[in-house]
Amino acid sequence: MNSMGRRSFLAAATALGIGAGVSTHAIASAASDDKTPEKDPDRNADIYQRDRDLRFIGAEETFSTPELLKLNSINADHIAFLTEIGLADLGRRRIDDMDTGGLDVQILSAHTPSVQNVPGKKGVDFAYRLNRLLVEGPIAKHPGRFKAFATLPLQSPEAAADELERSVKEDGFLGALTNGHITKKYLDHPDFEPVLARAVALDVPIYLHPGYPAGEIFKILYDTTRSQYAKEFQPYIFSGSGYGWHQEVLTQCIRMITYGVFDRFPKLKIIIGHMGEGLPFYYERIVNDMGEPTESSLKKPFAQYFQDNFWITTSAFPQTHLLTLLLKHISVDRVMFATDYPFADIKEQTDWFRGVDLPREDKEKIAFRNAEKLFKMKLPGK
Repeated sequence: MNSMGRRSFLAAATALGIGAGVSTHAIASAASDDKTPEKDPDRNADIYQRDRDLRFIGAEETFSTPELLKLNSINADHIAFLTEIGLADLGRRRIDDMDTGGLDVQILSAHTPSVQNVPGKKGVDFAYRLNRLLVEGPIAKHPGRFKAFATLPLQSPEAAADELERSVKEDGFLGALTNGHITKKYLDHPDFEPVLARAVALDVPIYLHPGYPAGEIFKILYDTTRSQYAKEFQPYIFSGSGYGWHQEVLTQCIRMITYGVFDRFPKLKIIIGHMGEGLPFYYERIVNDMGEPTESSLKKPFAQYFQDNFWITTSAFPQTHLLTLLLKHISVDRVMFATDYPFADIKEQTDWFRGVDLPREDKEKIAFRNAEKLFKMKLPGK
């Protein structure tokens, strides 16, 4: 990955089509070989040395399978690229990368958009196969190194709720991960109340991962009529990791608050990644401007829902200034570490966090203790 260089890696990742799943920050990080924790001006070398023994749980760690790659890829080159970066590797390569970076546990989730575009029994069966593949594969073969979020057939909400319960109770899964809109609906839609209710009953979180926009939205916001600007598939990266993904998740979060999801399900737990998907920057504007028009329709002040119902991960955004801004608005007890592997380098991110100048207690909370508490798990050997 590093040897490709930033521009060629960006072109390779985006020109192969929808679902490349690469963040521009991750690309920039992967392209810089000359940084060490001691030389990086964003890292405190003394703090890094103090915290070299820090342990980590990665809460957004992606996988795929040959069947899922075929479903969610546009051509053979796209499949080859995703295979090359290790997306479908659930064995030695993944374990070696974890060991190199000092990542103790990966919480696995299926690559966007997973099976959300597969309706009916076919989607139900596909989700079950993916979940069981993890249980019988990496979770069994590498004890203690892998946990998982359930893949759900969300076009069949009742079946999705049942699969969530089965995967949690029978297979020990930690919750579920969704990928953007489901047939042009978000989780605030009444159709998905069975899934939300079951998550609450099971006391497990739902991770809101980005997904690509619906066709009409893509055409209005991101498409171009000038072919010269589409040669490197600019509209796809624009609507995805370059911008659109992050706005899409934040929009879904605001919808869920505004339209009363957390009043109907006050114990619902939601996780979002990528250092808050823009929330730290927009936080004061959102809570100030949305507070007054929702004052009579919501049971709590708008800002309170971010404190009560959300957890945020650092996935693919190893940037100290963003973490500082996030912690200005969100309790350190609600922030968790993640890498976005294999689209971002594990060691790049664990090295970054080891050098962040925070009290050791707070760093342990973010690195693994908050995840242990939320997911009711313990790191191996503890």
